[in-house]
Amino acid sequence: MSTDVLVVGAGPTGLATALTLARRGVDVTVLDQQAEPPMTSRAAVVHAYTLEVLDLVGAAAPLVAQGVRSPGFTVRDRDRVLLRVPFHDLPSRFPYALLVSQSVTEEVLAGQLADLGVRVRRPSRLTGLARTGDGVLAQVDGEPLRARYVVGADGLHSTVRQAAGIGFTGPSDLESFALADVRVDSSLPCDEVALFLARSGPLVWAPLPDGVVRLVAAVPTPPTDPDRAYLQALLDERGPARRPDRVTDVLWGSRFRVHHRIADTFRSGPVLLAGDSGHVHSPAGGQGMNLGICDAVAAGTALADVLAGGPETLLDDYSARQRPMAEDVLSLAAGLTRLATASPVRRPARDVLLRLIGAVPPVRRNVALRLSGLSHRERTPG
Repeated sequence: MSTDVLVVGAGPTGLATALTLARRGVDVTVLDQQAEPPMTSRAAVVHAYTLEVLDLVGAAAPLVAQGVRSPGFTVRDRDRVLLRVPFHDLPSRFPYALLVSQSVTEEVLAGQLADLGVRVRRPSRLTGLARTGDGVLAQVDGEPLRARYVVGADGLHSTVRQAAGIGFTGPSDLESFALADVRVDSSLPCDEVALFLARSGPLVWAPLPDGVVRLVAAVPTPPTDPDRAYLQALLDERGPARRPDRVTDVLWGSRFRVHHRIADTFRSGPVLLAGDSGHVHSPAGGQGMNLGICDAVAAGTALADVLAGGPETLLDDYSARQRPMAEDVLSLAAGLTRLATASPVRRPARDVLLRLIGAVPPVRRNVALRLSGLSHRERTPG
């Protein structure tokens, strides 16, 4: 069996890569080792630049129809709003952050891909990868599959990255998080993401459709399955104080751990990396899936151009453009985490700084551009 491009991994990154290729008429094969797509997921925000990128492959409109449009982002310390970042005046057709579960994003992308006749092979595992004179020879479930190119969209423990011998460097320490989808009795706006800063760690409060709220909190030893009492205690400690949120139902809960790491390169010969296989970091700022989707459409476009007769250097250009974007996102996520965990001595200065940022329109706009990803668009050639 042979294909032009083998995409390993069918999360948002892999699906967006495949959709970009399929829209260009490229023969693409997508495989994923999971028997079914997960119905629970970490990501809950699609930013403006990502929506612009998804619009290039026809996926923005159906996704927007299923999400909540958030006009802004707030940084809070209990009841105090330290910084409000408005999105309504972003220079974009999508002047908001779209609040929607990652599972819905995957459903939209997979549905569009199926309309083009491409279905994910599940469960299917890549067990080997070797370069040949004209591409790669992959072993998929013990059977050979030849491909001109391979895109590794297979996450933190990427088999593709390891097989290609690409280094994955960064601090060895892990950050641990509890996350859950809950229903809450809350006085907070139902269309606005809030980042609560607390000495014990940040708490992200993100409203989703149908009255659901996604909670993500950095904690040293999160339980495997956080229950209502545990999540209530987190909100009592880090959330609103005057009128505390009350958790009324837990739809699901989980935990995860992340490194801050980045691949040495996003391209090695016929192998490209995209998404978490190339970069992992804290969820602060809601950037991970967004960057992965931007990687995906850029990788798919570059590969389609090369397969149509363009120069191979386009693949080097992909790595040269996307890797600095990943470095910027890692820096942003780390900075937000540092803000959240500032020591009691430094907290007053931090709060003054955040209020100054909010009071100076050009600075506040720069923060909005960075959170929305539009700062990447403005420095991308063309």
